[in-house]
Formats: sequence, structure tokens, C-alpha cells
Amino acid sequence: MSDAVQAKGPKLPPAYPPKSPPPPKRPVEAPRPQPTTKPAAAVERPRLRMTIRNRPTRALTFRSDQWAPVKAAAAAVKAVEEWGYTRISTDDLTTCVRMLAEAAVTAGGRRLSLHLADQDQRVLALVLAHTPARTEEDVLPALGALRSVAACGTDTDDTEGLRLWALLETQPAKGASAASPATP
Repeated sequence: MSDAVQAKGPKLPPAYPPKSPPPPKRPVEAPRPQPTTKPAAAVERPRLRMTIRNRPTRALTFRSDQWAPVKAAAAAVKAVEEWGYTRISTDDLTTCVRMLAEAAVTAGGRRLSLHLADQDQRVLALVLAHTPARTEEDVLPALGALRSVAACGTDTDDTEGLRLWALLETQPAKGASAASPATP
């Protein structure tokens, strides 16, 4: 053996591991999103659309002008008579539909829709003013004062507009006299 080999010493594996690159650092974790909670009363639910099924109905559309209430009232009387309601007060039906249609015309818009339906021997009259507007405050009390009106109400929706409705009895009221005919 030579002196140079012995001076360095024998070749042995190192006592420590060789220097290796450090492991990659983990990326900083983004903060987890906090769920936005709203109060229970403020949760908005999708609006249910009105649906009338399994009953006689009539849907009529009129241009929103000064003659629309008269046309709507005449069409309502004709439709209700076709359904066989001969004892309904046509005066109350005419007045009711005229008042609903006049309120819809007053609300504005280019057209109004009249929807009629038979509901448990009652007639539902619904008028849509296809514009979101408020109704006059005196319409509902005046409707409620009619003898045949069992219930009435209003609703404003941003998509369909103002809804006005009344539910009319098809039988004469208990206080009505039998001598006076309900229909002319």
C-alpha cells in the first residue's frame, strides 16, 4: 500500500447523512370561510305562485283603459251564468268586478287580467294589474260592504304586479228576502 492511501485513511461511509435539500414548506392555509348566517326572520323564501286547478276557470285580458271595468264586469257575469250559477247576485258581481278592475286601471300598466274560478260553490274574482303599485285604501272596505262578498284582499308582487281578489257567495245571503230575485 502506498503512503498516500494510508495518509487519507480507509474509505468508510460517512457517519452523518449527506446534506439534502430541506423538505418543501407547506403553503399557508387560507382562512376558512365563515358561513354568513341571517336571522331566521330575514330568510327569503321563493314566492309561491297562485295556482287554480280542477275547477271551472276563466282568464280574460283587457287593455287598461276607461272601458275595461265595464267589459270585465260583463264578461264575468256571462262566465258565471255559463257555469250554472243562477242565484248569484249579478249586481254584486258586477259591482265587485268593476271595483277590482277600476283599482287595477288606476294602478297603471298597459293591461289587466281578470281570472274567475269556482271555489266550493263560491266565485273567486281575481284582477291582476301587471305593474307593481299600491292600491287605494278605500277599495277593500267598499268590497267588503257588498252583501255577496265573503272575503277580499290585495297583494303586491314585484313580478306579477298588484293582485286584487274577492270571493263571492253564489247563494243569496240569509238576510235577503226570497221575494226579490237575485238575477234580473
